[in-house]
Amino acid sequence: MALRTPSLRIPTAISTWRCAASRAMGLSTMPSFDDIQLDVPPPRDFGQLNPPPRLMLGPGPSNAHPRVYTAMATPMVGHMDAHFLKLMEEAKELLRYTWQTKNPFTVPVSGTGSAAWEAAHANLTEYGDVTLCAVNGYFGERAVDMASRYTNNVARINRPWGEVFTLDEIRAAFAKYKPQLFWIAHAETSTGARQPMEGIAEICREYDCLLLTDTVTSIGGVPVFLDRWGVDAAYAGGQKALGIPPGMAPLTLGERALEKMSRRAEPVKNWYLDMNMIRKYMVADSNAPRTYHHTAPISMLYAFREGLKVLSEEGLENSWKRHRENGELFWEGLKEIGLQPHVEYEHRLPTLTTVKIPEGVDGGAVVKHCLKNYNIEIAGGLGELNGVVWRIGFMGYNSRKENVMTLLAAFKTALKEQGKLA
Repeated sequence: MALRTPSLRIPTAISTWRCAASRAMGLSTMPSFDDIQLDVPPPRDFGQLNPPPRLMLGPGPSNAHPRVYTAMATPMVGHMDAHFLKLMEEAKELLRYTWQTKNPFTVPVSGTGSAAWEAAHANLTEYGDVTLCAVNGYFGERAVDMASRYTNNVARINRPWGEVFTLDEIRAAFAKYKPQLFWIAHAETSTGARQPMEGIAEICREYDCLLLTDTVTSIGGVPVFLDRWGVDAAYAGGQKALGIPPGMAPLTLGERALEKMSRRAEPVKNWYLDMNMIRKYMVADSNAPRTYHHTAPISMLYAFREGLKVLSEEGLENSWKRHRENGELFWEGLKEIGLQPHVEYEHRLPTLTTVKIPEGVDGGAVVKHCLKNYNIEIAGGLGELNGVVWRIGFMGYNSRKENVMTLLAAFKTALKEQGKLA
């Protein structure tokens, strides 16, 4: 006859006594969820997510390519998974092609374009270094602010917003300030001005200075040749001509930049953006094991890789040509309805146009008109150009003829509504 194991049931009274004793001694007990009282009640029912289908023709973000949305919806794998690391290597190779650079350290940063921007300043600046910023727009002002967080010596040269710098102006500033880091925007997003880059690197090398360049609104839509120009470090955003949602941003550091980073006297003052640490995860030298730093945004890397893949399939030259043709089409259309770009033709970005608001026109009302009647998002000016211009972007997947014609039609009806167009 089989023996039965006796059931070890603890009487309720003993169980209650043990819980009370545990509380008296400060020991944790497993709570009864039936008795828990919440301090904050559940929110109201917001319903299922259902954003409106905007046509985003402002300064960014732009609408992503359909393949990018599909990529974001695919299943996640771990950030140390071999498949994910393979995708990351593909993204880095695609990014080198897009920027026309052979820099091994060309990586996606976990964050928006501002994170990649700050990473450059944080890693390439030590307290006491002289950083020189070329200010000809809102983001030049931001460069001064950002640089001042990492050094006490920030100098600036200025041009009116919408104009660009000459080599003589840059050379004179170098002779005066003798900087260790020079920041300049290839594409000033607040004005739509494109800075000629030829000859700047030669000045930098005369003074043993690193060249840091903002390519947020030029990458993918305007010819960019980082190695040919001698750029030491650059950053960008994915949400413009690359047609990728914001959340992962390109950063590249050349040999001279990495050398300065490696001989820092003190650690980088930003732990999250310390590229000496992230480098051990992003770049596996001599097949060294990857070192965990932070959890990469998996779905954003999928989007980043797919957006760059779509661009590579089109071909850089074809993308540049498409953006230029649609920019020209828009500028011609503006002329026909009596509107003018803010930037001179020679230095105008085809990806982003600042349009002068005519005297007597309510610029904010035009923005609202486009949104209400056409479901199109455009933007007003920033800083000094607030109330002076509209900012219009035909970037990435949105750089198409039908979008240009639709926005021009929206401008016509908006101006007619204010009695400014017959």
